[in-house]
Parts: sequence; C-alpha cells; structure tokens
Amino acid sequence: MSATPQSISWEEAVRWYRAQPGNDAAIRDNYFDLPVSDAAERYAAGEEFAEILRLLGPGHGRRVLDLGAGNGIASYALARNGWRVAAFEPDPSAEVGACAIEALKAAGRLSVEIFTELGPRLPFADASFDAVFARQVLHHVPDLGQTMRELFRILRPGARALAIRDHVASDARELALFRAQHPLHHLYGGENAHPLESYLGAAKAAGFIADEVWGPIESILNFFPGTETARQARARAVCARRFLGLGRFLPDTPGFAAASLRRFTRRDRTPGRIFSFLLLKP
Repeated sequence: MSATPQSISWEEAVRWYRAQPGNDAAIRDNYFDLPVSDAAERYAAGEEFAEILRLLGPGHGRRVLDLGAGNGIASYALARNGWRVAAFEPDPSAEVGACAIEALKAAGRLSVEIFTELGPRLPFADASFDAVFARQVLHHVPDLGQTMRELFRILRPGARALAIRDHVASDARELALFRAQHPLHHLYGGENAHPLESYLGAAKAAGFIADEVWGPIESILNFFPGTETARQARARAVCARRFLGLGRFLPDTPGFAAASLRRFTRRDRTPGRIFSFLLLKP
C-alpha cells in the first residue's frame, strides 16, 4: 500500500499497521489491539499507569480531563480508580476514538463523559477540574501556547496537569528524521515534535510551574514498553560511565543518579525522544 501524508485517517493507518506481518508486539505495546477492552485492561494493570496513579492519586470522586483520550484506555483506568473522567476526543472512530470510549464506558458502567467538540476553547468552565491527563497529545496540538492556556484556565488552583510521552525534536533536521522513521507518518501525516524549550516555555507563559520534567530514561512513563527493572538497569549503566567509570561506585549517593540522568537526557539528540511533564497551577 502506498500513500502520501494525510491521505488516510488515523483509524485507517492503524488498521493498515495491524495488517502488516511482524507488527503484533508493537500493536500490543501501543494498545492498538482489538478488542479495545483487552487493551484497556492491560493498560490499567501496567507499570505506566501505576506511576500515573502514584502521581495523581486515586480519584475519590475528583474530576479529571483526559485530553486527546484516543481509544479510552486511560479514561478507563482512571475511572476504575475513582476519578470522574471527562474524555475529550474529537475522532469518532470505534477503534481509536470516541465510539471506542463509549463502548468501554458502557461495558464497565464507568463515570466517563465524552466530549467531541473541537474548537479554540475547550468546552469546560473555568477552574472545573482537579487534574488534567494527556498521553501523547501535546506534540499533536496545532497551537501549543493556546492549549496550555486552556489547560491552565480549566484547572482549579493547586491542581496538576500530567502530560506524558511527548516527542521532542531540537530543530527541523531532527523533526524530519523523526517523521521519516515513524511507521505511520507517511500514511496520515499527523506526527510532530517540538523542542523541549517550547513545551516548557508554553507552560510557563500560561502560568504553570514545571514541578517535574522527565527525559527518556528518567521515568517509566517514557521508558515503556520497557519494564521498570530494565529502566533502572539502563540508569545504572549511564551513571557508571560518569567520571571515567568511577560513577559505578556512586549509584546510591543522594542526588547523583538524578543529576547523571538529567545530564544524559538533556544531551540526547535522538529524533523524537520522549519527555513527560508534571505541571502545577499555583
């Protein structure tokens, strides 16, 4: 099958990818497998969501916006853990969009409201959410600054926005390489990445405080589908190379590992490398 960018929909691109031989593991790793209910159960039980729940906590009836909710795997997991979820997903697809979320909601009798209205403003009142969650979303939005301002507007003071698994490209060359390497961009043309400074600058300009910023090996949020055990082994290897190999004697020194990983990830220039952000509304 040949196609030029933007010639087919996201759902059609995912269907094409499922049909290609040798993609079974990648399909499962990206939660594109069917039925969606199986993917949602696996996501809710996985290490990535365990870390999300550690950061956001159980819902206890609090309200969270799942921005760009896709097929609803995160909405499902959050609702199962006591959050009242507003799932914002303009794509109507039954496999990767709003209709998939509706099916999960009905099957699980979950507290999930689905919103599909696409416009410059989110269809929510000021200060009406206790948290925002966005998985692989910010690098897709057409106006990063406007999106950050809207997230700030709808959050209550003291609330958090957790944006995970966003692609970073430092310049046009890295962006072009990332797009060329992506298995689906040539089909639907929707992949993007921003410099790290653009994400952080847009958040700061909107009023957010960047509480945490994690690079590719600083959190399981970015390291998935690798395991936490594998991430920690990789982190130890990075630390061991510091100071001409003397770093292997310092892995438990307070702050050493964190500083080493931060230094390593900020120097990384892999096209499309993955970062996550925990933002606080004062």
